[in-house]
Amino acid sequence: MTTRESEYMTMRWADFQRLDRMKNHWWWRPGWKVGRSYYTFHLTFEDAPEVRDLAARYQELVRLPTLDPVPPEGLHATLQGIGFADEVSDDHLQRITEEASSRCSLLAPFTVEVGPADGDAEGVPLAVTPWEPVERLRARLREAAAAVWGDDRVPDQADGFRPHVTVFYSNSESDPRTLATLLDPLRDTPPVTTTIRSVSLIRLDRDEQVYRWRTRTSIPLGSMGQRDSMSGSRQCAQS
Repeated sequence: MTTRESEYMTMRWADFQRLDRMKNHWWWRPGWKVGRSYYTFHLTFEDAPEVRDLAARYQELVRLPTLDPVPPEGLHATLQGIGFADEVSDDHLQRITEEASSRCSLLAPFTVEVGPADGDAEGVPLAVTPWEPVERLRARLREAAAAVWGDDRVPDQADGFRPHVTVFYSNSESDPRTLATLLDPLRDTPPVTTTIRSVSLIRLDRDEQVYRWRTRTSIPLGSMGQRDSMSGSRQCAQS
């Protein structure tokens, strides 16, 4: 049975095969600069060895100097941005967190499949399917930010969201044909199943051609309350 997810994966692979050049993922996006951090909601996989093992298998089989592998502690799926840390007050951050916690308490934990990998102009993402429960979670997070700020200030587009977990980032402009040749036989790699039980509010940095984060709060699904976790800096990759 054809699904919107499978149609999208087929389209992406066809687009990648037509790609002329890979791009350097580490260009400075608007607003970013050395020393500036960003608050965002992510799914993180520190308690998902199955996702880490899958990423490690791809990283063993695909080795190119033009690709930066994402370290295991950095694997994640971006959900919803909030804003640059110097533009988000502590009060607003707390209120958004409380709104998100309330909404997430009404969502039960859910399972998704992670994989297989495909190509992208800036790296190698793993698919996350089905989309619907992840979209529903993201919608609740957008509602939380809008409840504090109003719809106009919520970052990122509401539509076009496609969940994924990146395992490599492109570090230069390069010919994509070598990567396509390596990925093609891996497209039938079975996905892994993982359960999503919480969403993390993180403070993200990217000063050293790598994304690092500090988790501010871990918000559980399906129960009221929140678990604060002021963890150390972690490497991560951002879409």
